[in-house]
Parts: sequence; structure tokens; C-alpha cells
Amino acid sequence: MLLWFAHMSDIALTDEQIEKALHDLPEWQRKGDQLQRTFEFADFKAAMAFMVRVAFEAEAQGHHPEWSNVYNQVDVSVKTHHSGDKITAKDITLAAAIDRVAAAAN
Repeated sequence: MLLWFAHMSDIALTDEQIEKALHDLPEWQRKGDQLQRTFEFADFKAAMAFMVRVAFEAEAQGHHPEWSNVYNQVDVSVKTHHSGDKITAKDITLAAAIDRVAAAAN
């Protein structure tokens, strides 16, 4: 699926590569040089449980999202800071993992 990015995880992706990756991540949107998605859950407790699960996944990957929470909504942004705040394969991989966590939560 997204494995074709693996060899260049810290290199900024081209617009074409980002567009291709977004086909596999249909709920994510490109906003400038970051990927964003909003998740909604049944309540605050479910939103917090999601964030905790994502935190463990992000820590395992050594790549962390920027996010905020208001009651049952979690807004997530990913970009690679040490690559000039650009979208890299690390962001694609993390976004896909976040989607898996959300799917398991629902």
C-alpha cells in the first residue's frame, strides 16, 4: 500500500507523491505543508481513549502529531519538523496508523 515511500522517510514528498498517498488516506486533507483530519467520537472519554492509543503508536514510530481536543472532537495535523515542516513518508505512515486506531475505536 504505502510501502513505496519507505526508502525516503525524511525527504519532503513531491506534490504528486502526496496526491498519490492521499488516495489511500481519503479522510485526510492537505493544508499547505501538512496533512489534517478531524475525528469525532461518541463523547469525551472516547476521544481521550483514541488520543492515548495514538500517543503510543506515535511514540513507537518516533513521530508525533500536532493535535487538539474539544469534547468529542480531535483535530490532528502531521508534518515533519526536522525536514523543514514538510510532508514526508513519516507523515503518511503516521496518518495511516492513526486511521487504523480510529477504525479500531469505532
